[in-house]
Amino acid sequence: MVPMAFGQERSPKPLEFVGEPADGPVFVVPMSGMIDNGLARYVRRAINEASERDAALTVFEIDTFGGLVDAADKIRKELLDAPMPTVALIDKNAASAGALISYAADRIVMVPGASIGAATVVEGMGGEAAPDKYQSYMRGLMRATAEANGRDPVIAESMVDPSIEVAGISEKGKVLTLSATEALALGVADEILESTDEVIGAYGLENTALVAHSETSAERVLRFLGSPVLQSLLMLMMLGGLYFELQTPGVGFPGIVALVGITLFFAPHYLLGLVEVWEILIFVLGVGLIVVEIMMPGFGIAGISGIGLVLFALVASLVGNVGFSFPPPSSFLPGLYTLAVTLVLLVASAVVSARMLPQAARISALVLSPELGSMEGYTSAASHTEYVGRTGPALTPLRPSGVMQIGDQRVDVLTSGEYIDAGETVRVVSVQGARVEVRRHTG
Repeated sequence: MVPMAFGQERSPKPLEFVGEPADGPVFVVPMSGMIDNGLARYVRRAINEASERDAALTVFEIDTFGGLVDAADKIRKELLDAPMPTVALIDKNAASAGALISYAADRIVMVPGASIGAATVVEGMGGEAAPDKYQSYMRGLMRATAEANGRDPVIAESMVDPSIEVAGISEKGKVLTLSATEALALGVADEILESTDEVIGAYGLENTALVAHSETSAERVLRFLGSPVLQSLLMLMMLGGLYFELQTPGVGFPGIVALVGITLFFAPHYLLGLVEVWEILIFVLGVGLIVVEIMMPGFGIAGISGIGLVLFALVASLVGNVGFSFPPPSSFLPGLYTLAVTLVLLVASAVVSARMLPQAARISALVLSPELGSMEGYTSAASHTEYVGRTGPALTPLRPSGVMQIGDQRVDVLTSGEYIDAGETVRVVSVQGARVEVRRHTG
């Protein structure tokens, strides 16, 4: 593509209203941390409340290194459709999906030292670039959003496509990231200001009521439980608990762990609108088929179908679909990565448990050993080998078993088949476990 020269692009737009501002307050909405569906829910609520109160202006304080593409797209649409003027105040970072959100605002303001760009789609936590079809989708979103707000779409695309060169700023082969000064010169940013108060002052709203919007406790909990790390841990609890419970059927500790994992996994996603009832039913059906396969072994059809349904339900629950209408394939990447990590951890924990737990002192006491023979030092009763060679009177007739006297003890004995009358002296010839064999003593 033809390279662009630094300083030749569009000029920034002034921070001013077109017509008279509304009579409502100024809303200030922080957007920080990972961009996820919990944040999208929070932004939607903020815009709805600002619209209901006829807000004169809404300032979004952005500081993020990015997150989920589908969540960023939801926020992008909310900002584009917002009925009041919107400003994206980039307080330090608007990387990756954060750049897409910033482009959706009517105006972009950056604090000194802030940056925007590097919107390449990556796979999982490894940071590797996703295939080109996903990059193409992101380029389209950046281009369309820039055009919607009168910004240069080529510069927006260069934040995703490393083949686009911005002369003097970004070399070919590297995605574009702009400092505040560079963004202002290229027309990406409309102003460089120190704070939210300066943004409000630039619009002449210093004396307007201010509403500092914030997340509710429930939204913070939902974002915490909906984070990729927690999703993986909850799926591990769920699948691991089910695995160990099915190994030892009964409502035990693994079953309780699985139930807690299922509840904490599906409930937040249901509240965030990611999970629909049919997805939960498919998960339950999959577990049921696995149980049927274990209880009534067959050709494996029920087990394989159950595993497939469980995995499909978990991936679908991580994607913001409406019914059976799913978003672009790139939206599946975070869910597939989370599920893959969970399965690896599950297999590793199963292997470690199988090898290590039986050796633990507390656990081995609960497990039956495979062999309890005399070679391993186990005996069924006390063995009095010290009786061998001892003599004493037969207290009862030995026909062939009876009782003899050894010292001050009465001992059950038996002969090899001969009959010995009471009162005769006998001698112990062998002891095997509880069996004490004697013969008539002739010495």
